[in-house]
Amino acid sequence: MLERLQKFLAEAGIGSRRECESYIADGRVSVDGKLVTKLGTVVNPERCTIDFDGAPVQKQRKIYYLLNKPKGYICTNRDELDRLKAIDILENITQRIYTIGRLDKESEGLIIVTNDGDLANKLSHPKYEVKKTYFVEVDGFLTGAAVDALKSGVWLSFGKTNPVAVQHVRRGKKKSRFEMILKEGKNREIRRMLNDCGYKVQTLRRTKIGNLCDPDLKVTKYRKLTNAEVMRLYTLVERNTQKSSYSPVAKRDKGCRKIARKKKNRTP
Repeated sequence: MLERLQKFLAEAGIGSRRECESYIADGRVSVDGKLVTKLGTVVNPERCTIDFDGAPVQKQRKIYYLLNKPKGYICTNRDELDRLKAIDILENITQRIYTIGRLDKESEGLIIVTNDGDLANKLSHPKYEVKKTYFVEVDGFLTGAAVDALKSGVWLSFGKTNPVAVQHVRRGKKKSRFEMILKEGKNREIRRMLNDCGYKVQTLRRTKIGNLCDPDLKVTKYRKLTNAEVMRLYTLVERNTQKSSYSPVAKRDKGCRKIARKKKNRTP
């Protein structure tokens, strides 16, 4: 299977994709004995011999972990402030790993850690509409008007949020608890939505990613995903992709592209 050279190098643990692009441009990578400096070069790792600084690069085995991230940890591979990173909780990992999606520093809950860039992209990109479920606790009594606002979408600095599902609401004078289900996850989106509605979030915990959950996994603990769980995640994003491709908008756009190609190929 062909893939971009920088993508292969990144997944082999050489560095981030951007770093690997710099290594290629600097003439530190060769394919089948020939120096490669052109970005966008595609290779077949199964058939090509790829060297970095003269040493052969081996494709890494894909690994998948489910981590229950605690508060105080950030979901990034590099941090200039040297804060605690979620990936550092995992021990004895030789592959270059990263989190799929993010939970902010004050949030906790489930997050997938892997070196599978393809799955990472599909689970993170909004077009695949992978639902993520959160347990939320806020100060005060959650009104019906606030629930309606969340369900219909809230105007924030980046625009209007997509509608969310709000369920299992348990209201109290001092605190309210409920679940929110999102198909997107912009920076601190839940906190910003609730703040716009006049509520301060006290607890925010992700409890489910698509069809993946584990109520027995304790905070700071992690485990390997089973092959069946990985396959279900891939099946989920593929099914969502098919739904998207058959939407009315997608059909209209596909039809427009066909008409445009016919006009382009028509003999004058």
